[in-house]
This record gives sequence, structure tokens and C-alpha cells, in this order.
Amino acid sequence: MEKELLLQVKGMNKSFGPTRALKNVDLSVYRGEVRGLIGENGSGKSTVSSIVAGIQNADSGEMIFKGQPYQPATMLDAMQHGIGMIVQEAGTVLNITVAENIFIGKEKRFSKGPFVNRKAMEMAAKQAMEALGVSGIDPAMPINKLNFEARKLIEIVRVMLDEPELLIVDETTTALSQHGRDIIYSLMKKLREEGKAVLFISHDLDELIETCDVLTVLRDGDIIRSLEKSEMEHDLIKELMVGRKIEGDYYRSDFDGSFGEEVAVRVENLTVGHELENFSLELHRGEILGVGGLSGSGMHELGRAMFGVDRALTGSVTVCRSGDVIKNPVMAVQNSMGYVSKNRDTEALILHASIKDNTLLPSYDRLKVAGLISKRKADKFADEQIQNMKVKCVSKNQEVQFLSGGNKQKVVFAKWIGTGADILILDSPTRGIDIGVKTAMYQLITRLKREGKAILMISEELPELIGMCDRIMILKDGHLAREFQRSPELSEQMIIKEMI
Repeated sequence: MEKELLLQVKGMNKSFGPTRALKNVDLSVYRGEVRGLIGENGSGKSTVSSIVAGIQNADSGEMIFKGQPYQPATMLDAMQHGIGMIVQEAGTVLNITVAENIFIGKEKRFSKGPFVNRKAMEMAAKQAMEALGVSGIDPAMPINKLNFEARKLIEIVRVMLDEPELLIVDETTTALSQHGRDIIYSLMKKLREEGKAVLFISHDLDELIETCDVLTVLRDGDIIRSLEKSEMEHDLIKELMVGRKIEGDYYRSDFDGSFGEEVAVRVENLTVGHELENFSLELHRGEILGVGGLSGSGMHELGRAMFGVDRALTGSVTVCRSGDVIKNPVMAVQNSMGYVSKNRDTEALILHASIKDNTLLPSYDRLKVAGLISKRKADKFADEQIQNMKVKCVSKNQEVQFLSGGNKQKVVFAKWIGTGADILILDSPTRGIDIGVKTAMYQLITRLKREGKAILMISEELPELIGMCDRIMILKDGHLAREFQRSPELSEQMIIKEMI
């Protein structure tokens, strides 16, 4: 039976300054299909999907949706046509409630005259969440009190209220626990069965192979090839993505879990909100210490508290060489600490600032001459960080918001590497970045270990923890469930037993 064409993209072009993001892209999405998009950061996958979703306009080309010419002016316009998108970074509005986020722009359905019936809105929000399997979130709660994953689930609920015929999922699963991922997978399956379609962007090859009917590979703004289910194979996909054959793994090849005797940071009896309770650890120089667990285990709160972002209710974080107890991020930076936040676009970067300004932020003091920032030193410093991290950009003055996810993450690393930080807290350091950039990041982290840096790696990706860490601490309900040593015998199944 011939499939019905839902969306057709023809001859789409898009440039950002001298960079051509899309080059005459042709793409077809059929009803009853989950089509994956994969490519290195900067390959064009997020660009083409954002144009389809009305976030930005193409320079040229045309789109046909449900047999009619289609050119959305905004995301709202796209949604009214039947296309919804769950974006990679934060897509909720702060300083309003969960219910208000779910029904933003739809308040009139709960209005009588100038007044909004909050109770009715909150009841409807609860029903919408439960319909997708999202539970335990109070619809009257301010959205700011939820973590990144919970806010992402609220965004999914909001998008699905409009019952889109084409759902675009852009790197969303990297921000979710297994429960959140299962919600997305079930939703995708349901849309396929209803004769609708999904455009699914991910860097997780196993996830794409498992969930997609067709996988389209992009490279440098070109569509290289589309693979049917029977053709999807790891090495082939990697080769198509990067234009050369990639063999083997990209984690550490050694199983020597040794590290220095000197303790860099000592965490004692740390309690943070309701998420982390009476927790202690010692992080050594020359060590990669992994921290993992399910959503709500307290692992992300641990990283934030160690850098002084969140205030601890009890306990302390002590930098051993100085004896300083970290109270805030300023003290952390003064003690040669760096922090890569999971929430890259909202906490780690200033999107409307340049690459140069972002890399300079923690290093202003060392670049001053007679109390003023030396432009010559600042320019040289930024150029060095861009070169060292191989950031793909037009110039150091390019705004960070126009970089791909992987290059944004390189800028985050660059600003801390540039300070000479020797204690690094890395929360989800490879979230939303492609295989090529991941390889470079893992090589960098391994090199930093060999240089004697102390590295805390927080991750929801068990292969990453197993592949990179000397020790792994698994948290459950704010407590240490078990600690594992680096070993070739260590498996995901062994760790999962302690997480659940």
C-alpha cells in the first residue's frame, strides 16, 4: 500500500552570514512514519526542523503540508496548521504556574469576562498531564520550582494539547530519565498508529534504530542518504555522518581506575532541599568520579551545591588545598573550580553575547591591566580558546545563540579550561552533541585527568559513566546506593539493579 505524503520540503536553503546551514534540502515525511534525523552538530537537522516548525524562515525553497503550500510565520501559525515541536532547550515560560504554561495562549477557554477560572484551568492541566502519564506535578506550582526534566514534560503536554499531525522532537530525550523517555516513545508509537507522523532528532544511535522507520542523515547542510529499518547499522550511520569510516569505541581504552592520593574536594553530610540528604564524598586529583541515578536521585543537585549555585541546608563542601568552604559560585571560581551545567542555554551561556564574551566571563581578573580589561589580552585569550577547543564559528564576535549544540558546549568547556580550573564539575557534559564532538570531549576529559585535574562527571548515560570513570557513585532517593570501581566486567545491568 502506497504511503500518503504528509510533508514535503523542496530545495530549502538557509545561511547564517557566510555559513550555509542548508543546501537545496529535499525531505519527505509520510503518514504513519517516525522519521529520524541525525548528523553532526551543525549538519542542518535542527535548522530544517525549526523552519518546518515556524521558528525561522528559509532563504529559499518551498514546503507542502497536507497537499497545500505551507509557509508558517510563527510557531503558533505552524501549530494551527498541525505541526508542533518540542525544542531541545528550555521551552517553558518562567514565573508562571504549570497550568498557565500548559494553557498559555488558551486562557480564554477558562475565562468569563476578564476573569480566568484558575481552578478549572488547574483541573484541566492535571487531566492533560495524566493522559500522557505525567504524574506527581502540582498544576498550581510555579514552573520555576520544577527541575529541567519536569519542565520538559510540561512542554510535551502543552504541545500535545493541539493534537499535531506532525510532531517534531528535537533532542528532547537527552534531558529525560527513562520514565520520561518512555512517555515520548509511547507518544511516538501512538502518533504512528493514528496515521500521523514524527520527525525525531537524536544523537543516540540505539534510540534511533529502535524507534524510527526511516533515518535521514545530514552532513554540512546536505542530505546524504535515507536508510530504511533494515539498513540501519551503527558503523554505516557514523560513516555517513562524518564522511569517513569510524571504527571502535570512543571511551577510555584503559581499565586502570587509579588516581592520585590527594583529595581535592571533600563533601561532608550535605543536604540539599528534599533531593539530597546527608551525603558525603571525596574527589581526588587525577580522578574522574562518576555520579549517576534516576531522575530525582539528587545527582544534579549535588553538582549545583558543590559549585555553590544552590544553598545547602546542612553539611559542607571544602576545597582541601585552601581549606575554603564553598558558599557561592564566586568562591568556587576563586578556588579554581569550574561547573558545566546540564541546562546549557539558561545557566552555562549568555546566548545573546558573543563567543568572546562568554569565554572571558570567569577570567576577567587575569586579563586586567591597571584595573581595566586589556582588549589585546582579551582578543588573544578568546582566539586561543576557540582554537584549542576547535569551535566552528564565523568569528569570536559571533553570538553564541547561532552556534550548533556541540559548538555551544565547546564554548562552555573553553571558558573553564581557559581559567586553568583544576576541579571540574561536569553535569551531563555530552548532552545533545554528536559522535564527533563527543569523541573530542572524551579525549579532552581523559587528558585533563592525566594532567591531575579532579573531575566529577554527573550523567544519566550509563555507557558514558562506565566508559569514562574511575569510580561510579549511584544515588537513589538522595542517598548513596552503591559505589562501583572501574572494571571491564562492569555492566549497565549491574548498575541498574542499584538504581531502581
